[in-house]
Amino acid sequence: MDAKIKRGALPHTYIKVERGTAEAVQGGVIEETYLTIRANGYTVASMMCSPVDEEALALGFLYNEAIITTMDDVKSIEVDAECVNVLLHRRNIGLKRQMIMTSGCGAGVTFHQANASRYRVETGFTTTPDAILARMRDLQSAARLYNAVRGVHTALLGTEDAPLYSTEDVGRHNTVDKIAGKVVRDGVDVRNCILITSGRISSEMISKAHRLNIPVVASRTAPTSTAVELAEAWEICLVGYIRRNSMRVYTHPFRLRLDNGK
Repeated sequence: MDAKIKRGALPHTYIKVERGTAEAVQGGVIEETYLTIRANGYTVASMMCSPVDEEALALGFLYNEAIITTMDDVKSIEVDAECVNVLLHRRNIGLKRQMIMTSGCGAGVTFHQANASRYRVETGFTTTPDAILARMRDLQSAARLYNAVRGVHTALLGTEDAPLYSTEDVGRHNTVDKIAGKVVRDGVDVRNCILITSGRISSEMISKAHRLNIPVVASRTAPTSTAVELAEAWEICLVGYIRRNSMRVYTHPFRLRLDNGK
């Protein structure tokens, strides 16, 4: 592989057409691979993803599906070319089926539906719009694959003052699972954190943030109506359309120390 091509991308020569001229460019494309997650030998899920942070993706997926709650549940984890094998301390993992989904713009991979009646996030954390803008700049800087070849989503978890983790993947849902995996692996308390994502915030995305008890979720693009409804019920501040000096706050502006725009 060309030394200039980042892990998670593959070299590819393409023709750039601009102002009536054509030029061959030695560039790259984002890599998409098939990954199977197994727990105690049982195939939990198979998905298309970027071959980066596969261990974090598996841990985060198992956490978000409530198969594990901490690393104390994990006896061992092994990453092969197309599989992550997780051995748990308990035998029964409580699942009756597996799912196979693509990394596209559909519902992603999940076994349960979001439910607005679930608990609110357990934190009184507040921050400022300036902190949201700062973390978005951090996300843009951390998007090494996107900056190299495009075609990939990025997620970033940070405090009010600094970034903590960033992840990239062809699937926007996978980026949040990878964040969750790193949080679980390191035992980090994220109740005073901000989650920034490059992708649309769907009901599944906000549910993953809720599972982690993250009180502020923001994106450069839009939320769905169900995501707004769930964020309202769960007391999560949901922010969209972040630009250089602007954003849209859809729920709980008090977490940004705002009072309905007044």
